Amino acid sequence: MAAPHSPRTDDWWRDAVIYQVYPRSFADGDGDGTGDLAGVRARLPYLAELGVDAVWFTPWYTSPMVDGGYDVADYRTIDPAFGTLAEAEKLIAEAAGLGLRVIVDIVPNHVSDQHRWFRAALAAGPGSPERELFHFRPGRGAHGELPPNDWPSQFSGRTWTRVPDGEWYLHLFTPEQPDLNWAHPAVRREHEDILRFWFERGVAGVRIDSAALLVKDPALADFQEGVDPHPYIDQDELHDIYRAWRSIADEYGAMFVGEVWLPDAERFARYLRPDELHTAFNFNFLTCPWEAGRLRATIDATLAEHAPVGAPATWVLCNHDVTRTVTRYGRADTAFDFATKAFGTPTDLTLGTRRARAAALLTLALPGSVYLYQGEELGLPEADIPLDRIEDPMHFRSGGTDPGRDGCRVPLPWTADGPSHGFSTAAEPWLPQPADWGTYAVDRQSGDPDSMLGLYQEALALRRSGTGFGDGPLTWLPADDGVLSFARGDGLVCVVNLSDRPTVLPAHRRTLLTSGPLDADGLLPPDTAAWLRT
Repeated sequence: MAAPHSPRTDDWWRDAVIYQVYPRSFADGDGDGTGDLAGVRARLPYLAELGVDAVWFTPWYTSPMVDGGYDVADYRTIDPAFGTLAEAEKLIAEAAGLGLRVIVDIVPNHVSDQHRWFRAALAAGPGSPERELFHFRPGRGAHGELPPNDWPSQFSGRTWTRVPDGEWYLHLFTPEQPDLNWAHPAVRREHEDILRFWFERGVAGVRIDSAALLVKDPALADFQEGVDPHPYIDQDELHDIYRAWRSIADEYGAMFVGEVWLPDAERFARYLRPDELHTAFNFNFLTCPWEAGRLRATIDATLAEHAPVGAPATWVLCNHDVTRTVTRYGRADTAFDFATKAFGTPTDLTLGTRRARAAALLTLALPGSVYLYQGEELGLPEADIPLDRIEDPMHFRSGGTDPGRDGCRVPLPWTADGPSHGFSTAAEPWLPQPADWGTYAVDRQSGDPDSMLGLYQEALALRRSGTGFGDGPLTWLPADDGVLSFARGDGLVCVVNLSDRPTVLPAHRRTLLTSGPLDADGLLPPDTAAWLRT
């Protein structure tokens, strides 16, 4: 176990670059085709050399893996597929030795149906104290054959499942993920204990999954579109929960980042008040199309909604749920919406790669912190998964129309050659890698300044050693239509050309970095970005 904690006041999270690891697909250390903690530990020097400040791990806890680990059966143990608690403690310590902080994922809305609490609730029967930890209700209809209400699911399909004794239980996601009852004090105590458990082991922060969903309207009334308050999103009682969590995090100098999908800027900002969460993901930026006007409006709105509470913005282009940036930016519709995902969408990967390179410089120049999903630094595209290999429940619950999220979760290519391109000694990883995966391999891109990996390494080195990056003000500069140009501190200027014609760069002393070569006459080509010192 890590040495006893000592309180810290360092606000590193305000301008950190945080790398997201999906453990199942990062690196396999034991050769079984599934990524694990041994694989991550062996690759920690790669992350340190890349130049990130922290590593966020999606759930590594004991889980049946119905929903990629977001169905947690035990928060205090590591899933055997990934390793052991002792290995997690070693990983946290070894990461710290390389200057990397560790952030873990907590899923407070629900647990696995294999969690000891839920198994006890099923065994105890109607009216029992064990069932009060969840949302069990009798059904409607003459014989209780209808669900208690008509709430829509976060996935496709029903939100209620009936058990043999006739009662129904609530699950906003899959039936294997029963929702907890956050009105029960035992649920609150348990999660506060879980936080302390991981903070004691040296974890520097927690990402909160589905952070706005925990509290439900106790009446469980039917859903009414457009009627406020929503029966299970953004209930006011959530803020008391996060104030209690913040007091615990402050004891350890730890931070929170919340997954908060809310359209209302004022309601969103309430989660970032000084006594609640430190940061929250900025999904408006992630889903925004590659259009100068829309991006500028989104950036302005993001900074404006954070300003009243003094919280830094977060910027992210992709994560384990979202179509990879190279693919998304190579399509006619460059926005992201779960509802519009479809098989066979035409994609121009050359165009998408050029735009993704420019987007990397845009994102890393904005005020606040940045989250980088594994493989984005390699320019990985979304992979097409054969139908018989898809595992994501979003696909199955849609009746097979949604391609699911497995395409952005394919194991990383570390070497151009060899079994599973260096991901594992096993020839076949848990998800199949495309035939051309080796062209994106780390060893093929390493040392090549023109590669996507080379671009990220140089950009992150400049961000870490240069001035004007990270938290602080942003000032827009005059620019041609379709061009974003803004100044940061100490003469740093970022210019991004989203138009269909070259643009003149503003007067400057030095070009720090460009996402692609300038024209022969020094103009910035379309879908290209530049960092300048004026």
